[in-house]
Amino acid sequence: MKSFHNSCARLLLLAACALSPSIADAEDVGGRWGTEEREREFYPIVNVPIPKDMVIESGAYCLLPDGRMAVGTRHGEIYILSGIDEKRPTPTYHLYATGLDEIFGLAYKDGAFYVTQSCELTRVTDTKRDGKANRFETISDAWGYANYHEYAFGSKFDKDGSLHVALGLSNSYDSFALFRGFVMKVTPDCKTKALASGLRSPGGIGHNEHGALFYIESQGPWNCSCSLKAVAPGSFHGHPASFNWYKQAPEMGPVPITPKSGTRIVTEKERVKQLTPYAVVFPYIRMGRSITGFTLDMTKGKFGPFEDQMFLGDYTQSVIMRATTEKVNGVWQGACYPFREGLSTGILNVEFTQGGNLLCGGTNRGWPVRGIKPFALERIDWSGKMPFEIKRVTIEPTGFKIAFTKPVEATTGNDPKSYQLSTFTHPYHGAYGGPEIEQTKPVVESVKLAADGMSAMLVLDKLTRGHVHEFDLGALRSRDKDELLHRNAYYTVNEIPAAK
Repeated sequence: MKSFHNSCARLLLLAACALSPSIADAEDVGGRWGTEEREREFYPIVNVPIPKDMVIESGAYCLLPDGRMAVGTRHGEIYILSGIDEKRPTPTYHLYATGLDEIFGLAYKDGAFYVTQSCELTRVTDTKRDGKANRFETISDAWGYANYHEYAFGSKFDKDGSLHVALGLSNSYDSFALFRGFVMKVTPDCKTKALASGLRSPGGIGHNEHGALFYIESQGPWNCSCSLKAVAPGSFHGHPASFNWYKQAPEMGPVPITPKSGTRIVTEKERVKQLTPYAVVFPYIRMGRSITGFTLDMTKGKFGPFEDQMFLGDYTQSVIMRATTEKVNGVWQGACYPFREGLSTGILNVEFTQGGNLLCGGTNRGWPVRGIKPFALERIDWSGKMPFEIKRVTIEPTGFKIAFTKPVEATTGNDPKSYQLSTFTHPYHGAYGGPEIEQTKPVVESVKLAADGMSAMLVLDKLTRGHVHEFDLGALRSRDKDELLHRNAYYTVNEIPAAK
């Protein structure tokens, strides 16, 4: 997981950044967003106290049917918390299980926890009904584990009752242990099969707003920024280190053609038929550096105007972001948006509570993160006030549709100059990280603001496949004269829809 890369990898990362003034000179997220005080008005952060004698470095969460929250830690414990939705929480911590390792996946079904740890997927149950786990059953250990960097990230159950595990490489460049760099599917009858290859260092795996499986990839070799990637059977996600395990996975089909370093993802995906492009690219530094676990807002409005959107944590920057996705010409793509900075530690995972609040937590694990605490649990609440935000960006045949959370006033909303765009892409290469290249500045030829002010249709002179399209809408104002809480959004164009 890139969040936990070693110091050597960090030096390589810094060297890669030095290649590009646009990256090396980029402002820290705090300077880029600069909105923490304003964010607090709409989404205050509430501390969830941890007893002084406990170290809770949370890596996975699971909301239980009775409203309690299970927390899995990197030290291998499962705690069950009550009272986390209280206005001023003083939760009780019940230690349910110990003896596991680096918990980065936690699901619950029929009275049992399904725990993804580095070495295996384990079913953990309390058969004595005394509140303490006493049975630990291996559901799958179909992969190898021999190095601290070989993390495993687990999903929640899908609609068919299967779980998915994303396996990080042995390091940034090699797959020394079985199936490292693969996504594995564990079926309800406990059979395990390979689903996808080419992962480098995943940070989380789960489903998007349309029910499709996605994972978070970390910046590094073959990945110049963090990204969301869609997982389909037989798909290849860009890093060839895992090719040596195809002989153990006949269900994957033939080994993909080895990608060419120094090309572009938009052209390589035509040459390497299994290669899946990044669905959402998170521009490095200004939209995170080590993106980790994610969850879906299904709170039915309890958390504000972002129902069915993905919320993602970032380890290094200690921030939360949003993402939306759509399928165009059979290919997934979408946008990411700033949401909330000012968290107290490196974020490893997030989950919505029964009350519709967002629980966030993690650790610094001894590495530099922006948050000042070595570990923390915090809750982001919605104050009930409506922020003026870019709600969602979707693509059109000749431009984009932008939806807002509040009506935009007509003067700024109908002015093409209010919509500033730029684009870039990355090299697709085996080096660690990489620069933003081939920058362009599309011209907004026309804009049509909807009568209710809640959306705008933009016509551009050009859409560029394979490029991230960066929006700066700071000139817009709402009908009640608000500025946008966050003025930027970033849409990754893999495909352009046909004219209707």
